[in-house]
Amino acid sequence: MKLKIYLYTIAATMMMSSCSGFLKEYSQDTDYVRSWEDLDELLIGDGYLPQFQSDYLSNVGDNQYFIHFLGDELDENTTTYSGDYMQYDGKERVFGYFTWQARSGQNDSYTGFNKENDNWEQIYKHINVANNIIFSAKDLSEATQSNKLGKEKVDGEARFLRAYYYFFLVNLYGKAYTPNTASTDLGVPIKTSETVEDKSFQRNTVQECYDLILSDLQTAETELTEYGSQKSIYRADSTAVNFLLSRVYLYMQNWKKASEYAQKVIDSHPDLLQLNSLQQNKGIVSTSSVENIFSMGSSALCDITLDQYKSFTITDSIYNLYSDNDLRKTKFFWTYGKFHGYKKLDMVNANLTQTEDMPDYYYNAYESPWSKRMSDMSDKFLFRSSEAYLIKAEAEAYMGHEEEARTLINTLRQYRYKPGTDYKVTASGEDLVKLIRDERERELCLEGQRWFDLRRYAICEKYPESKIITHHYYYYVDRQSSVRTSCHTFTLEPNDWGYVLPIPHETLNANVGMPNNMRGERTYKVETVE
Repeated sequence: MKLKIYLYTIAATMMMSSCSGFLKEYSQDTDYVRSWEDLDELLIGDGYLPQFQSDYLSNVGDNQYFIHFLGDELDENTTTYSGDYMQYDGKERVFGYFTWQARSGQNDSYTGFNKENDNWEQIYKHINVANNIIFSAKDLSEATQSNKLGKEKVDGEARFLRAYYYFFLVNLYGKAYTPNTASTDLGVPIKTSETVEDKSFQRNTVQECYDLILSDLQTAETELTEYGSQKSIYRADSTAVNFLLSRVYLYMQNWKKASEYAQKVIDSHPDLLQLNSLQQNKGIVSTSSVENIFSMGSSALCDITLDQYKSFTITDSIYNLYSDNDLRKTKFFWTYGKFHGYKKLDMVNANLTQTEDMPDYYYNAYESPWSKRMSDMSDKFLFRSSEAYLIKAEAEAYMGHEEEARTLINTLRQYRYKPGTDYKVTASGEDLVKLIRDERERELCLEGQRWFDLRRYAICEKYPESKIITHHYYYYVDRQSSVRTSCHTFTLEPNDWGYVLPIPHETLNANVGMPNNMRGERTYKVETVE
């Protein structure tokens, strides 16, 4: 299909799957939007990313889950608690992302390609929902104060979502924001109109994308501040807008603004969770956490980090960042032999028979029916108050305000370390910046931030930092065999072209003249295995 289909407008059909009857008949010719409540229903039904139920990696159902495979947080698992149990067909679906191929859809036998544009297509659909809400909100009545606030609410939320979606896309398919080159670096196509545009789209620059993001967020800040707080963490309010602004400015290396907006978040939502009081099988990524600010979409990590062959484990390099006094080492992860599993989500006890040697978290997370493993929290589109402290600390350190940076980090760490242990940091200069970056990785591990952080650290004007990332991909005798025949080792070097995803092949085919990002040949080393 053409990008004009991917960027289709809901003005013709309003996606037909929404939760309100008027959406099925809404068209450009006949406007059935009577009030802001109508648009509010559309926001709920089609504006925000949906939750989903997944069973295993091979059928994960999440179009953004691939982001966890790009960085240094996961590698293929080579041991298993469960005998010869395997995750069939799952890792093959992410091969192109996991090994940084020239095309993301590359299959592991190099004989063909999987579909590449699921994420692209879904995000642009949601963008077009936002476009239509913004367009329709202009004509809403402001006859009463309630109508005025309702209009600002739906417009503000739609602008927040449009900004967030473009921010996500441009940081996948465009280069990391570099002030000197952003005006010429290619980002993603911008579409803000509500109408169907029968044309081939071209890519806007990274700067143009960020200009739209900031414009939308600044409008959303004004409108949602006037509206007031939302009752649900699944709806954006002014605190969520300020949070996203702080993250955007951090990526833009505007340290002053990043700190300013992070402080607004801390002022309105300072709460941090004391990990020492966290109950067994309760996670920090939980609907009951005091740190929650905003979440949309769902989590696929319980179906990615399984202690089975052909699944994935949290890497030793990440796990070893945590000291034994750091409660996150046991509250965020569970370990069985060489396997490190994900433990940041609440788990549901399925009331099954547990063997004596079965790890508690394995029993609750992976032996339960798949329908019991659904999380109500996202592992990619999640705002927690702890990140606001990290953003402000990083920005203050770059500006040379080291005492302020240390105070912020120590405030967070006192909630993360065992009582009575020394958690305070005293570093300065580059060592302080490195510590803050490591603290960010410890705190936000597998929350969808690491890949973007690696990209922006590499081009940061203050203490640029790059690393070599290695992924291992194993081949087996056949689909049902646990016997490995070889291992292909892939390496992502600093400044590698693989740090920018290719534009989906389907999109390039449909839009004549749209340039792809620079690609090359991805080589690997072959190792034999026992």
